[in-house]
Parts: sequence; C-alpha cells; structure tokens
Amino acid sequence: MMTNQSSRPPRDSLAPPVSEQSVSMSHVNRVVRAKLRRRPEPEHFGLNIYPMMDMLTILLVYMMAIFATSSAAAVQESSELRIPYSTSKVELGEAIAVQISRSGVAVDGKPVLELRNGIVDPSLKQGGSSGFLITPLYKTLSEIRDRKKRTAQRFANQPFVGDVQIIADKRTPYRTLSEVIYTLGQTEFKNLRFVVNKKN
Repeated sequence: MMTNQSSRPPRDSLAPPVSEQSVSMSHVNRVVRAKLRRRPEPEHFGLNIYPMMDMLTILLVYMMAIFATSSAAAVQESSELRIPYSTSKVELGEAIAVQISRSGVAVDGKPVLELRNGIVDPSLKQGGSSGFLITPLYKTLSEIRDRKKRTAQRFANQPFVGDVQIIADKRTPYRTLSEVIYTLGQTEFKNLRFVVNKKN
C-alpha cells in the first residue's frame, strides 16, 4: 500500500526554530527568576526556645535549693546573740537555720516571732503558758517542709531528711529551747545540730 509522502511534514520542520538574534543576559536572568518563582518556598525552621526555658527553670530551682540553706555559717554575734564555745570538730552541713536570740526567733534569716528576754509569749503557743507548740514557728516550718518535699519529688538526689542547724544564744532558757525543738519535731525536722564557736 502506498503512503502519501506529501502528508508528512518535512524533516527540517521538526527541529526547533532557531532565533536569528543572540540571547541577551538580561533575558536569561528573567527566565531563571521566573522558574525560581514557580518553585514552592522552602519551609523556615525557627529555634524553639520553650524547652530551653524549662531546662533553665529547673536549673534555677536546683541552685536555689542548694544555696538557700547555707546561711548558718555566716552568723554574726551581737549583744542579743552570743554563741557558746565547743571543742566539737563536726563540720556544718546543708540544713535550714533556726536562730534563737534574746529578742526573737528567725528561720533562714527571716524573723518569725519576738521573744521577751528569751521567753516565748504564751499567746503565741498552742495551749497557752503550758503549751510547747509555737504557732508562728510551726506555720513557717510547715511551709518550708512542704516546699522541700516538692523539691524532693522532682529531684531524686535531694530527699527530704529534716536537717536543722540551731543557732542559740547561750543564755537562752531551757524552756524556750525545748519549745523550739518540740515545734521542729512536729514539722518533721528531727535531725538537729547546734551551731557553736570552735575553741582554738
């Protein structure tokens, strides 16, 4: 069967037309920019700082827990606070500091209640003059205990052990000292150490 050769396009017509004019660089740049515009914009990945803020918060709580209880070693003696001497060689550890002077009781350097010549006002004790639980001291110690227990839940290496450093004036009445120790025991602070001056 004979095919009509004239129905086929000439071989030369299949080649792309060649421009007689030379292509300029500006034309090439326009074509490249047009092709780049058709491509989707790449996703921008920003820095997520929230995990870093959480980490810094945990570190801050950890550092506060370590350094918040180191105030006992820097106690200044005065006419209201004369620390007794001892030959003990036991070093101070990390613990909350309960300071008993002639004029008041302070916990970690913060005044909690006033004393009159080293004696607790009966109105500040549960049960009046015959009571041993000092109400303002009990409230403050309970808050510290709860805070330390929350820290212990978050940090396994900081268990709550109830360590206390008692810094008492050597003229403190035995009754006042007993009431402070009793209140400490009621708030689960049972590991007691007395801060004294070392004799040379």
